[in-house]
Amino acid sequence: MKVFIAGCGTMGSGIAQTFAVNGHEVVMFDRTMELVDRGYAGIEKQLTRQAERGRMTAEEVGAALQRLSRSVDLKDASDASLVLEAIYEEMSVKRELFEALDVICAPECLFGSNTSSLSITEMANGLQHEEKFLGIHFFNPAPVMKLVEIIRGDATSDETMGAALDLVRSIGKEPVICRESPGFIVNRILIPMINEAVDLLDRGVASREDIDQAMKLGANHPMGPLELADFVGVDIVLAIMEVLYRETGDPKYRPSLMLKRLVRAGKLGRKSGEGFYQYKK
Repeated sequence: MKVFIAGCGTMGSGIAQTFAVNGHEVVMFDRTMELVDRGYAGIEKQLTRQAERGRMTAEEVGAALQRLSRSVDLKDASDASLVLEAIYEEMSVKRELFEALDVICAPECLFGSNTSSLSITEMANGLQHEEKFLGIHFFNPAPVMKLVEIIRGDATSDETMGAALDLVRSIGKEPVICRESPGFIVNRILIPMINEAVDLLDRGVASREDIDQAMKLGANHPMGPLELADFVGVDIVLAIMEVLYRETGDPKYRPSLMLKRLVRAGKLGRKSGEGFYQYKK
């Protein structure tokens, strides 16, 4: 099966790696070859590390890398069985991408979005592939995390849902089904929890270390909510909270002002070197 992955950042590269390791031909696409090459180099590094740890053979690594091709041309999606976007979390940008792919791809091609919170129905509306469109939401790091949320849009067909479930299981993941709702399942629960932790910190209720320690020891979480915000990306947390607030109008989803301050200061977490904690770059 040929899979066309649009976006070679952390999530796109991780998804591409997952499909390639599990025997699928993968096209890695982005706006520039520099971005594509950077994503490919990250995969190569990850797979080499797996071989060094004895989790893969050199032959398996080589075969997986052979299944990866690099592209800056959307026409390379023309014979794909699945196109999956993992680009910037902005509806207009995603719509523009899918409208272009809509006239390139075969009628039977599945259209998937890795969006963490945006409307699948809005993204698919008016496309020829509307019945073939759904959310396929992986979690970071995609090669490791077992869960994939399968989100059904208003026009998604039963056939499309069944094909997506089979595909996700074939790459060793566990799917859960969700009808369209802001934030779907995990982020609808998780991101407001992180937002509440940020608000506690901003109000001076407790230190960042004690907030994280409390949730690790008191709720048996492997990572504290502020550590997790840095891992996910403070900007991503803010973007999801803004979608939840805008879509529901419920004040309980109002983003913490501290999230906004950090994003405006460029303190986005691990990827920028500083968020709620500082990291070596």
